[in-house]
Amino acid sequence: MKFIAISLIVHAADPFTGAQKSTHERFREVVANAVLAEELGFDGFGVGERHERPFISSSPTVVLSHLAARTERIRLFTAVTTLSLLDPVRAYEDYATLDHLSEGRLELIIGKGNGAAQRDLFQVTPEDQWDRNAESYEVFRRLWGENRITYETRFRPPLVEAEVWPRPYQRPIRIWHGSATSRASVDLAARYGDPLFSANVTHPIDPYAELIDHYRERWRHYGHDPALATVGAGTAGFYAARTSQEALEAYRPVFAGYLAFQARLGVAPVFGTLEDFVERSSALIGSPQQVIDKVGRYHERFGHSVVHLNADAGGLTDAEHRASLELFGSDIAPVLRAQYPDPPLGWGPGPLLEDHLDPDDVPAPFTVTG
Repeated sequence: MKFIAISLIVHAADPFTGAQKSTHERFREVVANAVLAEELGFDGFGVGERHERPFISSSPTVVLSHLAARTERIRLFTAVTTLSLLDPVRAYEDYATLDHLSEGRLELIIGKGNGAAQRDLFQVTPEDQWDRNAESYEVFRRLWGENRITYETRFRPPLVEAEVWPRPYQRPIRIWHGSATSRASVDLAARYGDPLFSANVTHPIDPYAELIDHYRERWRHYGHDPALATVGAGTAGFYAARTSQEALEAYRPVFAGYLAFQARLGVAPVFGTLEDFVERSSALIGSPQQVIDKVGRYHERFGHSVVHLNADAGGLTDAEHRASLELFGSDIAPVLRAQYPDPPLGWGPGPLLEDHLDPDDVPAPFTVTG
């Protein structure tokens, strides 16, 4: 099993004190958390993409490029790349460049995105968002593999023998499909033989398990080897301590902040108490053994081989957050790695199709001189 830490780069005031870090401080915190994740042995670090309050993750390629320079081993994820809002040609240029700067550590999780404000910003309607996502994905995928394409697009000017640079480092790149509630993204992933990443954060397990079952059924329908179907899953929260009592005591203010935020939005929470949240949501809160057991229960339903945790403190103190992640690295991750298989697709950079390259284009690691 593999583990990634993800930040959506939320920029909001503390629900109790009203204090809010500056934008600059918030970005520095994200960078520090990525470095910490690599130090603690996480396999990947991801940043979201949102174009509305309270997020400042509107430029994931810029953030990930900086993280590529500050880290050496950890794989770099998007969570998610909102292809329904983007010009796929421009997205290809940005991510192909990032793929080189990270020396093949890039992993894409794509999705249509959520939020009415960002749809309005890009003049995308709920009715055409799924079609935009599918078309942009097809163009992006074709460009990554072929570089020069002709494509009769609906949502951007048609492409006629379009040649786009740079050529990417990884060929092919692994593209995950983020899924929360829709079968459309699940079917798209299965059709192309791509891995699925279930959001798994808002509701109890059943609706997510049903979508994952649908993914595996559609995977077989499209003729793919069932053994290669790959699933990742999110978690609604994380805090590990030596005892369950310590964990609940530390996390209680965090959950109270979540309830206050839901109340301000006028939304009835799915889980009304911390105890209910710990019991019925995907949150991993408790002692190391409790966390291990809960991941196991979810694995029985999902058969997943990648788990994401929140990279941000999210209301915990910095010391609490670090201690919890350290405990995950020392007492939880080794057990889960031993008990559950890694993704069947492997974890390193994709193969280089050197027969598609000019000799001078074959990539080599960057070196610094002078």
